[in-house]
Amino acid sequence: MDDASDISGYIIDGTLKILVKPGKRENRIIGYDPERGAVIVEIRTQAQENKANLEVIRFFSKILKRKAIIKSGFRSKEKTLSFLG
Repeated sequence: MDDASDISGYIIDGTLKILVKPGKRENRIIGYDPERGAVIVEIRTQAQENKANLEVIRFFSKILKRKAIIKSGFRSKEKTLSFLG
């Protein structure tokens, strides 16, 4: 699960719930957590000084070809993204 077609079914009303694992080797989507209803994503950068949040925005904007913003969960590993355009 690592492209837009794989995760488009999890976007509901323009939002996507994700569970972020920072400090990994590469940016990639690794699966889905049915208990939390969230797509699990690994991000290269550490969760310091907002770096992981910025990397999440860049990653999802790139793979979905739509501007992503963090709607909630700025200080949490569990986030809700919203998409523009």
